[in-house]
Amino acid sequence: MATMNKAQLTEIRKRNKHLDQEALRVIESTAKDIYVKVNKRKKPDLQMPIRSLSNVSYSRKTGYLEIGKQRKVRTLSVNTVKTFAQSLRMMALSKELIETNDFATKRDAYYQSKNWGDAMFHEQTESDAVMDDIEALFSIDKLSREQLRFIPDEHGGAVAGELIVLDPDIETGEVERIDCTRFGSGAYSIPSSVEHLSFETNAKFILVIETGGMFQRLQSHKFWKTAGCILVSMGGVPTRATRRFIRRLADDRKLPVHAFVDCDPYGISNIYRTLKVGSGNAAHINQFFCVPQATFLGVTPSDIVDYKLPTHPLKDVDVKRARDAIKNDPFFQEHKSWAKAMNELLKMGVRAEQQALAKWGLNYVIEEYLPRKLAAPEKFLP
Repeated sequence: MATMNKAQLTEIRKRNKHLDQEALRVIESTAKDIYVKVNKRKKPDLQMPIRSLSNVSYSRKTGYLEIGKQRKVRTLSVNTVKTFAQSLRMMALSKELIETNDFATKRDAYYQSKNWGDAMFHEQTESDAVMDDIEALFSIDKLSREQLRFIPDEHGGAVAGELIVLDPDIETGEVERIDCTRFGSGAYSIPSSVEHLSFETNAKFILVIETGGMFQRLQSHKFWKTAGCILVSMGGVPTRATRRFIRRLADDRKLPVHAFVDCDPYGISNIYRTLKVGSGNAAHINQFFCVPQATFLGVTPSDIVDYKLPTHPLKDVDVKRARDAIKNDPFFQEHKSWAKAMNELLKMGVRAEQQALAKWGLNYVIEEYLPRKLAAPEKFLP
């Protein structure tokens, strides 16, 4: 176990203190505005961005879906008094967590509310919705939920390959060096908070993979060693921690990111699009969690034809999802090559999984498909 030098430790502590002070400033300023209005016999309100695709824009310059200027206003009234009170109590909980250097999961926050009297939540869906509103409110000041000390209940993805993760103890300065090549048949699990991590690597790129099964095959055969890369399992739609980890690693080490997912409307318009540019519902925090440098390695509609892959018919929900993406999604409207690919999939009427490549042999993906794809990254879809 190594120890951080004094300058590094001081810099990290300084950065963390600045973020905490900014979060406290915004919370206290919001509370003060409400207090002043109440004292003046005026109705206080909270203005939050509308979280929907209709209030979202996309440009190649920013590289992610951005929230627009439309706001919803929650004004204190007879009908909103409970939700308004719950919002203020959630802000107070955040302030307490920052001041005591602690954190709470969504589930923790739900149970904390049982001490809030009439403002308690009866279902976690209620507390989750209020927490999302609070995050949206403070995202205007470029604060994320994690900076408000609310962390996800779920863990992140898995990592294997040419990477050393440096995980410091901010109190002692001791640093745990986690070598992602030394987990045997297992892998490093991304923690729920990744802001304190730093990285050492000689890898040439990051390969993010949709399914756990495909990740396990590439890991067990040490594909990362022959390709000189870092493997990250997304396990479906990647969690916030997984996306933030990939983003920080890619930015810090200036690494390209290639996505390897199923060829279906869900894999493309939900999993890949969320990784690269974020989502409409979470557009207020996409700036923190998307990976704009990501490109799409495969599986593509043309791969289905070129590799004669086994397929399954598109379901009605697949067709609807594809058509919605082409018609309404700013990302697909901006990238005509993606609209073309999705239309090709609709015309073919089929979908294909990553594992379909096993038709040609269990390790065909390692020996043939990926090496062939990686030899021509300029052909990847954006």
